[in-house]
Amino acid sequence: MNATVRDIMTTPVVAVSADTTFKEMAALIRQHRISALPVIDAHKKVIGLVSEADLLATEAVAGEQNEAFSAIVRRKELKKAGGTVARDLMSRSVVTVSPWDAVEHAARLMYALRLKRLPVTDADGALVGIITRSDVLAVFDRPDAEIRAEIVDQIVTHEFLLDPRHYTVAVEAGVVTMGGHPETTALGQAMVRQARRVRGVVAVRDQFAYPDAYPVVAGPVL
Repeated sequence: MNATVRDIMTTPVVAVSADTTFKEMAALIRQHRISALPVIDAHKKVIGLVSEADLLATEAVAGEQNEAFSAIVRRKELKKAGGTVARDLMSRSVVTVSPWDAVEHAARLMYALRLKRLPVTDADGALVGIITRSDVLAVFDRPDAEIRAEIVDQIVTHEFLLDPRHYTVAVEAGVVTMGGHPETTALGQAMVRQARRVRGVVAVRDQFAYPDAYPVVAGPVL
């Protein structure tokens, strides 16, 4: 039901070693039409990341070394841009995710940290895949009919053992609207939470008619 990083990651990953040269990395990026290269050690553990921007910085420094340019580029970036192999050019603080992490978790990391991509590593820290922003967004490219069928069949019918004829589920552009009369508020809210986790769901509108928390008890007729 829930989309995980494993469902959307690209594998195998085009990666390089710390000794890979500038020209080799530029050729790989062009050949595979990718925007970055994870740098791995002998055990396939991620030790850095070289992006197109890192390679462009090297070219810029090589052809434009003057005070005006140096004032624009930060000293740390200027120093890194003078490198000729991956270990000199790579960013060493690399954020990774697990294949079993929820896509929602990966999306939050990308948004909060302004990341364009996330290497995927296994329990031993070895590189097993990579995801990009477009991979995460692809989760939402799912027909409304499929989303509705999963909510009705898997959540309403099988998970909560309810009669789907007593509930309404409508999906438009990934937005789910749920209605009906759940026996308790807790039941309805649990259904909504599960629906939010379905792959392709953008949002869930809760239109359940909940029972009164404190029903009015009629007094004796005088």
